Amino acid sequence: MNTKNIKVLSVNISEKKGIIKKPVDRIELNELGVKNDAHAGNWQRQVSLLGEESIGKFEKEAGRKINYGEFAENITTEGIELFNTSPLDRLIIGETELEITQIGKKCHGSSCAIFKEVGNCVMPKEGIFARVLKNGTVQAGDRIEYLPKVYKVHVITLSDRAFEGAYEDKSGPRIVELTRKYFEDQNNPVHTEHTIIPDDPEALKILLLRAVEEGSDVVFTTGGTGVGPRDFTPEVVKEMLDKEIPGVMEAIRLKFGMEKPNALLSRGVAGTIKETLVYTLPGSVKAVNEYCHELFKTLKHLILMIHAIDAH
Repeated sequence: MNTKNIKVLSVNISEKKGIIKKPVDRIELNELGVKNDAHAGNWQRQVSLLGEESIGKFEKEAGRKINYGEFAENITTEGIELFNTSPLDRLIIGETELEITQIGKKCHGSSCAIFKEVGNCVMPKEGIFARVLKNGTVQAGDRIEYLPKVYKVHVITLSDRAFEGAYEDKSGPRIVELTRKYFEDQNNPVHTEHTIIPDDPEALKILLLRAVEEGSDVVFTTGGTGVGPRDFTPEVVKEMLDKEIPGVMEAIRLKFGMEKPNALLSRGVAGTIKETLVYTLPGSVKAVNEYCHELFKTLKHLILMIHAIDAH
């Protein structure tokens, strides 16, 4: 995505929902959104944005000029295809900062004044919504800096033998490989870190706390989920969790345990520590492949939920 020369073309306000917004000289952003705008409030769609790129396509379809604000967008932009951004990406406009929360929305069709007047609406597919992180004013001509969300993933391998170099760790690198592919397939930048530690409860606690403090989005551990004398990973992690998510691990154990009962013996747990997701996986590559395949089905949804974004 070319992010050079991104700017604001127009800022627009309406006093009622469902009607066309009118351009104004400037808008003031606060913790509720756009001051004096009908859509301001304590929710995830405080500010709406639509690109000239989307408006231009619709003008050809409609056969007429579309005015700024006609699709009820607060900020009309130029130089970026907004619909190709992702939730948790950020936009810095002057002194303000926005966090993208939603791409598109449900169209209300003929019950919407915009739909009645324009005959269609591009907002449901190509408009985006954001919430305000930093207050300030925005006006036409302001430059926009686009900051895509870089997901941080830390993989921790627990193994005395791998730490000592007597055994090649294969499950940790496999998690890194699968995780990178998962985020890259969604065009999301990702930074991964992989650490090998001995089977030491205190070392695991220290590393987990460090990962959380550094803002890791996801931590995967591999190893120590069995019932051997040095298997303690679930106990350490469970004690540190703010919220446990038992369903995903239970479902994985049942799914693969139906054919291979040994899969039922893994004691892996999942949950959150502050804004970090933590998963404890077994120490085999085969198990890592199975677990990641299932966990990735809900991973992004859980990350958004942690950040108070309703992605239902």
